[in-house]
Amino acid sequence: MTRLDRYLLSQFMAIFGFFALVLVSIYWVNQAVRLFDQLISDGQTALVVLEFTALTLPYVIRVVLPIAAFAATVYAINRLSSESELVAMQAAGTSPWRLARPVVMFGVIVALLMLVLTNFLVPKARERLAIRQEQVAENITASLLTPGRFQHPSDDISVYIRQISDRGEFLDFYLWDSRNPENRMSYLAKKAVIIRSDTGPKLIMFDGSVQSLRTQDGRLSLTKFSNLTYDLGNLTKNVSSLTRSLDSIPTPELLGDPQSIMAETETTQGAIWLEVLGRQTQPLLAPVAALIGFAALMVGSFSRFGVWRQIALSVVLLVFIQVLSNVTEGIAASNGARWPVLFAPSGIGTVIAIVLIWWSTRPRRVRKLKPAGGLT
Repeated sequence: MTRLDRYLLSQFMAIFGFFALVLVSIYWVNQAVRLFDQLISDGQTALVVLEFTALTLPYVIRVVLPIAAFAATVYAINRLSSESELVAMQAAGTSPWRLARPVVMFGVIVALLMLVLTNFLVPKARERLAIRQEQVAENITASLLTPGRFQHPSDDISVYIRQISDRGEFLDFYLWDSRNPENRMSYLAKKAVIIRSDTGPKLIMFDGSVQSLRTQDGRLSLTKFSNLTYDLGNLTKNVSSLTRSLDSIPTPELLGDPQSIMAETETTQGAIWLEVLGRQTQPLLAPVAALIGFAALMVGSFSRFGVWRQIALSVVLLVFIQVLSNVTEGIAASNGARWPVLFAPSGIGTVIAIVLIWWSTRPRRVRKLKPAGGLT
């Protein structure tokens, strides 16, 4: 790297850090507000809200980094142009192709950061978030069991507990379950406790009876028991599953043991391949965004009104590439055989940047001034 490369790269990185911090804060606050309303209404503490918002941070950073790279490039080139530094570089014989080299280096650095996020940090954060959502759902289930009054977790379930002992035992427990309209169940137990299991919270009832009412013939049956296990997860409307999804599994695990991943997630090998491929193509948008921002500002001649036209052009091109990325992801998801389209946004963006840089290097004709009237 020459001194010019280091100077421009330092400008890009400093401004990139500022824009990344601002954009991440904006996105993160929006996520935090939604989680705050949801979790606080469920009776969770501020620490739980903070943990959930922290687990969404890697995904937010991954989304923001290409935009921050684009904004940093546009801002830095615009400032260099307004302060005549860019003019001095070009007057010294530095071509737009030479100036594009530190831009490419800057984009590659951002792409490497995104590779770490998409392949490791984001899947791990999503996996941890799913586990914590399951645990919070269990806590919500337990909090529904309030002594001294009837609770209705859903329209078809009613729960009553006379008293909760110091050891957490439910004394004189009653449960009405009418989710099955053909067979309505009524549970009555002297004592019950909640335990956790791999499949969710379980309610164990002791010394009680079960009444079953068949609505078709009105037949009522009674069964006594010394202990009975009931799936308490049914008391909540939205209980998450501990089964992992593809987006919550790190890339090395997807590539290392695809057969077990297929059995766990009930997906195909093609879906795993698309997930892995998508994680590699997303970081390519970072250098493309930086190059488009640079190339668009290099087009056109000096104007005392600024480079707002070039900035508007760069924004339009970036929006086009992002829309194209969303479209190609949908096409690949609907038909796995069309996976090469995932490379189309980065490829088309690179071609656009190259064409703009080539256009900026073309010699411009200088318009001849017409002589003033009466002069020869």
